[in-house]
Amino acid sequence: MKKAILILILLLTRFCNLVADEPRPLFIEGYSGQLSYAPGEELKLHTSTGARQFGIQITRRGAKKETVFSKAGIRGAEHPIPENASSHGCKWPVGFKMVIPTDWKSGYYEVSLRVEDGGGKFIHRNRRTAEGSCHFILRTANPGKKSKILLQFSVNTYNAYNNWGGSSLYGYHGRAKLQGNQVSFNRPPRSIFNNWEAPFVTWAESNGYELEYASNMDLELRPEILKNYRLILSVGHDEYWSAPMRDSLEKFITEGGNAAFFSGNSVCWQVRWNASNRALTCWKQWFNQDPLYSQKNHRLLSTLWSHHLVKRPENELTGVGFLHGGYHRSHGQFMDGKGSYTVHRPDHWVFAGTNLKRKDEFGGKDTIVGYECDGCEIEWRDGLPFPTHKDGTPKSFTILATCPARWAPGDSLWYDKWPSRDHSGNAVLGVYQNGGTVFTCGSTDWSHGLRGKDPKVIQITKNVLDRLSKP
Repeated sequence: MKKAILILILLLTRFCNLVADEPRPLFIEGYSGQLSYAPGEELKLHTSTGARQFGIQITRRGAKKETVFSKAGIRGAEHPIPENASSHGCKWPVGFKMVIPTDWKSGYYEVSLRVEDGGGKFIHRNRRTAEGSCHFILRTANPGKKSKILLQFSVNTYNAYNNWGGSSLYGYHGRAKLQGNQVSFNRPPRSIFNNWEAPFVTWAESNGYELEYASNMDLELRPEILKNYRLILSVGHDEYWSAPMRDSLEKFITEGGNAAFFSGNSVCWQVRWNASNRALTCWKQWFNQDPLYSQKNHRLLSTLWSHHLVKRPENELTGVGFLHGGYHRSHGQFMDGKGSYTVHRPDHWVFAGTNLKRKDEFGGKDTIVGYECDGCEIEWRDGLPFPTHKDGTPKSFTILATCPARWAPGDSLWYDKWPSRDHSGNAVLGVYQNGGTVFTCGSTDWSHGLRGKDPKVIQITKNVLDRLSKP
């Protein structure tokens, strides 16, 4: 018996020694302490790593990728992940900081984090590497000095789809398929910059357009910057907006400023900003669980902007909305669709220089109408589309081009005022005036036409930028 116990102790000791010899997992993750900075401010990166030191590389993404900073040998440390990291953030300390040089250009900056080691002390002696990434937006020190065009990146949408820590604002990829109702920026991020904004920025900067940049939360946190511009751009998937963001842009427009939505599913969901943990609140379909639901004033209810309780459809800002748009070549809807717009009013200034005629189609090669689309309620007269204005679309809105779109079955089941589950609408490209001018393309995928060098898409984009950025 004693011999058996000794053998067991020996085996356990040997096993424990082997386990102790195993190299620890190698990882590096981090996030920026702010969504955007100005030159001269201090960049702070909050990091956690299993390595004793790490390196960083910072690259500006514009007409080309330009590495502006790199450093190795930064002391690393591992920090715990709170159970509520998705909603309340990681609370990691600053792992690296630096003053941003004054000669760095405004733009989208990628931060690459990298670690490496030689594996275990006695076993698993392998050269191991691990990489993480985060990003930040650099504003300009003097808004409007070099450009009268501001592109606000859709960082709220990036965060809404980020399931790091277990939850996003979606259930399909959440832990246990559960949907979150609050998402913090204080955690390693997800970016969808490459999907839509990158092609637009690359094309614009490669073709002589000087742009300045901000995060879309800057419309709430720094609304004073807007007065320095003539044109504000929304590109790609600009889905989540707070009331102060929207108030700022609507005020800018009524006072004569211009806006262009080269985007779709835009201003769809209302969010609320929580400064204490840099988080967005949005109850989405479960609006009756929002603490504001029990109050009589539902203006800030975190659900669809077009919800009948909020009474502020996005059409009033963008000219169009998701209720009368939907999906095209995605979510099982119009999967054999052409991905192109059909022209209805070719004499409009938006189409100048394109040689497009009525009923011509354009953009199908690159599927510029795709994924998620915005439209308005339409009535047809003599073969031409007109907005009914019942959905909040401004009286001055002109429909220039359309493409069929539709909600997916089931999307409308929770929305008690939706006309029918098989309702079809349209992606709508159009323009309206209300002090300033607002252009909308009604599709997330417009910039794919710029990436594909479609001459019609390029000319229309130039027409909008050139006309609306001028005094």
